[in-house]
Amino acid sequence: MAKPFDPYDLLPSVPSFELSSADIADGMVLDVAQTSAIFGGPGQDSSPHLAWNGHPAETLSFAVTCFDPDALTVSGFWHWAVYDIPASVNELLAGAGDADGKRLPAGARMLANDAGRRGFLGAAPPPGEAAHRYMFVVHALDTPRLDITTEATPAWLGFRLVAHGLARARLTPVFGMPA
Repeated sequence: MAKPFDPYDLLPSVPSFELSSADIADGMVLDVAQTSAIFGGPGQDSSPHLAWNGHPAETLSFAVTCFDPDALTVSGFWHWAVYDIPASVNELLAGAGDADGKRLPAGARMLANDAGRRGFLGAAPPPGEAAHRYMFVVHALDTPRLDITTEATPAWLGFRLVAHGLARARLTPVFGMPA
């Protein structure tokens, strides 16, 4: 069986560090809290708890992204993008991705996801498809602030994350909906 496409394999290699969560794990099926109500489902669009450590000492800020490489588009689907998280922060509580951004650390900024909504958009793959992967990634960066506006796209943020990336950590849970 062929290994599923991993977009992070295409990026320059950087060291990894530890990422853990009270809500998600590699290969684990997402809880209803991390799924979406966008198509009338029971989801809560609540970002999961994330905690990290072991990042490079020279880290000046972090970014957190959530990407679905299995979405039926040629570009995947960005569910969440937060950047300018201060280097002193090593945890985001569950629900930090609420649209109002009030649960984010001071100074952190959030982009609109690929649905055009600011905040975390939970999993919502079409019914009957194989489970999709949701790549939650914490990026350790060499700059305290990225020079992008909150009107930028997650893809543009991705360019800046590669340019300033020191290390990255990730967890990849899955979710599918029965037919």
